Amino acid sequence: MRVFDVLVVGAGPVGLCLARGLADTGLAVALVELQPAAALAGPAFDGREIALTHASRQILQAQGLWARIDPAQVSPLRSARVMNGASPFALGFSAGAENVEELGWLVPNHLIRRAAWEAVQGQSGLALFDGARVTAIEGGGASNTVVLDDGRRLSARLVVAADSRFSATRRMMGIGAQMRDFGKSMLVCRMRHERPHHHAAWEWFGYGRTQAMLPLPGDHCSAVITLPPQGIQALMAMDDADFGEAVTGFFEQRLGRMQPVGSRHVYPLVGVYAHRFAGPRYALAGDAAVGMHPVTAHGFNFGLQSQQRLVKEIATAAARGGDIGAAGVLARYERGHRLATRPLYEATNAVATLYNDNRLPARVLRNAALRVAHGVTPFRKMIAAHLTQRPAT
Repeated sequence: MRVFDVLVVGAGPVGLCLARGLADTGLAVALVELQPAAALAGPAFDGREIALTHASRQILQAQGLWARIDPAQVSPLRSARVMNGASPFALGFSAGAENVEELGWLVPNHLIRRAAWEAVQGQSGLALFDGARVTAIEGGGASNTVVLDDGRRLSARLVVAADSRFSATRRMMGIGAQMRDFGKSMLVCRMRHERPHHHAAWEWFGYGRTQAMLPLPGDHCSAVITLPPQGIQALMAMDDADFGEAVTGFFEQRLGRMQPVGSRHVYPLVGVYAHRFAGPRYALAGDAAVGMHPVTAHGFNFGLQSQQRLVKEIATAAARGGDIGAAGVLARYERGHRLATRPLYEATNAVATLYNDNRLPARVLRNAALRVAHGVTPFRKMIAAHLTQRPAT
């Protein structure tokens, strides 16, 4: 049986960043991932564009990922606008009002994954077990044992689940989760359009449909359409010409004629918040701990924060010669990450619920809420602070 200090289940970007963050600690780290190494090295385009905050960019820079991403594929986000149907009131944010050049940056998810994979290549003390599934976790006093589907057994002082919001490892750890299924799906597709987007993002809550526009380099954007599954199926069945006409109509030709320039991808909308983020020599990171509704674009940012907090606690304990899997170490991680994520998780779910409710009382409340938010400067500053990851003043 091979023995490690830290074993991470899931070699997605959060799991890889966690491993990278431990590079200078001298700890022996294992990564267990269901996908083969070839898929990790060349991740396929999945349609998702990740909105990175200033803090997330700093993490990627510190870990050597940012320099591995082609600058031509990065799109600055300079303003954002939240609209409700045909209401004249809109909630707006701009980089200029926050005294920054950009509110954030939009980066294709597959490029972040590739950069994370490249960053750990040749890392001393790191072992990869690819094409492997975890079938059981056995607890012990000073370590936990992870059993793989081929019978191999790996021991570690700390086991971290970073294998998605639907984490099987989390369940093996005996940790439940609060799940919120919104009953809708999200379709994403890159589009070419006639009019400039001026690097502005839109979140548009219609009645019966929610849509977003994320600005990409040049005359391209990512169109995000949220509908019940039947509506999404109808859009997926259209040819490119009909799909382009449908999306053009959804956006009321504000960007002129729109045509798809890539594949369409569909994702279910399910929010997840684990009951606990840690247990006996266990910890959760990324979506396994907190899986956000995409309306506030904070899912991956929270994931990066989780691995950074956990790495800090592990590294501090290791530097002092302490037990990296001790209850106190994990309790500090859990407390910090819960304080940072729970308020926005609940607020995001409340917003998503309100603005997807088409009943008359909800419509009235939707307009009132947006009107109040539009006129309350401290509220707008708080949201902007989440985008730029600076303290609200």
